[in-house]
Amino acid sequence: MEQLGWDSCDIIIVTGDAYVDHASFGMAVIGRVLEAQGFRVGIIAQPDWTSKQAFQVLGRPNLFFGVTAGNMDSMVNHYTAEKRIRHDDAYTPGNVAGKRPDRAVIVYSQRCQEAFKGIPVVIGSIEASLRRIAHYDYWSDKVRRSVLMESKADMLLYGNAERAIVELAHRISNGEKIKQIKDIRGTAYVISDIPTDALCIEASALTGEQTADSVLNNTDQLISEKGSMQSSETIKTVRIIDPHTISAPQTNEYIRLPSFEQVRQDKVLYGHASRILHRETNPGNARALVQAHGERFVWLNPPPIPLSTPEMDWVFGLPFQRVPHPSYGGARIPAYEMIRFSINIMRGCFGGCTFCSITEHEGRIIQSRSEESILSEIENIRDKTPGFTGVISDLGGPTANMWRLACKSKAIETRCKRLSCIHPSICKNLNTDQTPLISLYRRARAIKGVKKVLIASGLRYDLAVETPEYVKELVTEHVGGYLKIAPEHTESGPLSKMMKPGMGAYNEFKALFDKFSRQAGKEQYLIPYFIAAHPGTTDSDMMNLAIWLKRNDFRADQVQNFYPSPMSTATAMYHSRKNPLKRIGRDSDPVSIPKGTVQRRLHKAFLRYHDPDNWPLLREALKKMGHSELIGNGKKHLVPAAQSGDSGSYRSNTSKLKKAHQKNDKSRRKSANHTAKKKGQIVKTQHTGLPKLPGAPIKRSSKKKRHR
Repeated sequence: MEQLGWDSCDIIIVTGDAYVDHASFGMAVIGRVLEAQGFRVGIIAQPDWTSKQAFQVLGRPNLFFGVTAGNMDSMVNHYTAEKRIRHDDAYTPGNVAGKRPDRAVIVYSQRCQEAFKGIPVVIGSIEASLRRIAHYDYWSDKVRRSVLMESKADMLLYGNAERAIVELAHRISNGEKIKQIKDIRGTAYVISDIPTDALCIEASALTGEQTADSVLNNTDQLISEKGSMQSSETIKTVRIIDPHTISAPQTNEYIRLPSFEQVRQDKVLYGHASRILHRETNPGNARALVQAHGERFVWLNPPPIPLSTPEMDWVFGLPFQRVPHPSYGGARIPAYEMIRFSINIMRGCFGGCTFCSITEHEGRIIQSRSEESILSEIENIRDKTPGFTGVISDLGGPTANMWRLACKSKAIETRCKRLSCIHPSICKNLNTDQTPLISLYRRARAIKGVKKVLIASGLRYDLAVETPEYVKELVTEHVGGYLKIAPEHTESGPLSKMMKPGMGAYNEFKALFDKFSRQAGKEQYLIPYFIAAHPGTTDSDMMNLAIWLKRNDFRADQVQNFYPSPMSTATAMYHSRKNPLKRIGRDSDPVSIPKGTVQRRLHKAFLRYHDPDNWPLLREALKKMGHSELIGNGKKHLVPAAQSGDSGSYRSNTSKLKKAHQKNDKSRRKSANHTAKKKGQIVKTQHTGLPKLPGAPIKRSSKKKRHR
């Protein structure tokens, strides 16, 4: 501030991440966007939250505080899926844990309010975005109020917030009070009374289904009201990202969700509210949502209009330094190291996976950058980023291969309420041509100084097979020995609850992958990822997945259990035991939910069927399930038979078996790992015929530090 000659900041952003001036860090994007609009922006990164002093270091902001937990939800950042405390933080210098509080948005907001009375507090980031209404909180195992209520913030911005934050900043700077600003898309706020001139629309009028009234004994939550709300055309025109773009007009309709008190007491109503929320996410047709919390209401305006390609180019073309703040010295920040030489080419995802928060946060409509913008960033990396060796680590985003894909008809897109464009099958209105990506990849490789361009983002293989030429280009030029993809499961029960394709799509992609790898003269491997204990998964489903893994010679070294993150559809299933993908009522079929330490441990053990630590538990489970035929020492058996001294109980010590296993394989493993690291390949172990990832840890993960 002294160097710039500032006596004060207009806006101060408080963030739970270390400050990295890179377009992959949300606080840097918002800061640069506001700076480009003429505002003086200060950033307080990872402050000491135990007192207000750390929040006063830049003085009193002229307009408002902007509060973000960071790129990652603070609770997910702090705890594993089994609620164990993590001992690292990839967004902190030195990978040190403990630099941000639990529920950081709430804590930071309270400290900002203590630091300077009367200054507006605006909350955002994925932590706030996914808690904008009453939500199930996995860590406390209860339904919590909207984060707006708990933080006492003045406004919440959800989703990608560039457009909303710019409009808000200009309007406050022009003299409007934040309490008077009610019409910005992508915002939420608290009101004492619903406007009498607003029109409440029943859910059945929007979805063509029964409402909670008729299904759930005529609750009083969807009350029809009539009137007309002031037209948004009267909204004062302000400068936004692109001055030629204006927010689409909003209707005077809203949907009244079951109240916080009701969804807290009634799990079926919770599932119903989740279904309505997710069906009202298309910016082209979404209505406002209202949820009572006691005598007050949380009002959610419709989602923000996605950024156009010129707007995306403008954002990513801002003068990011692409490095951490110099005050950190040479401290390593793992999250920065991961994206240091990568490029984000798009936002959003139309996959709609129920366990994922991308769609809820960024939306289903793909926002793509232009080729020229992407290629220019590659040149900037080459010329300005320290340590660049010629390898671009990723050209991607939420997905690797949705760049420039969209609905063929804008009119259809604005009316659509599908939760996924590719499930249960690919929509006939979706453009699936991925040949533009081929052109982008080739032009990127041709840039002087670029030796290799890798694709590390998640690949939608069911979409990739629609353009075999793309698969050939990817496999031939952009795979570094192995490619990670995510079938997530093999069985139809859990796959239908995940909104993921069946294994037929995986087999089709694998055939193309193997074919083009052979043609290129490369030995390459697919590495599939799977989730254990997802809603809709039975013990038999996990057993069948383990059989598939063994049949296909896969040994998963690092596996994960389902993590119920706030507001996802899968989390609504987990809590309500109902399926919000369908109409919900008291008599709706229940969803199988693997809950409790024992069952979740069992499902994870099936994914690591090859680990001797898991054999006693699996033997015990297989016997109870009536599948003792899978226990034995033959190739067709899933786990070996118990040996002398092994009691068969999960809690028994299998040290003798482990020591024998380790002794017999010690020299072989050392040699196999050395070869794999040297060649960058997967090798097949002689005693099991199962592939081993190069450099993967040999010691059992149960006593090792947990990794995300």
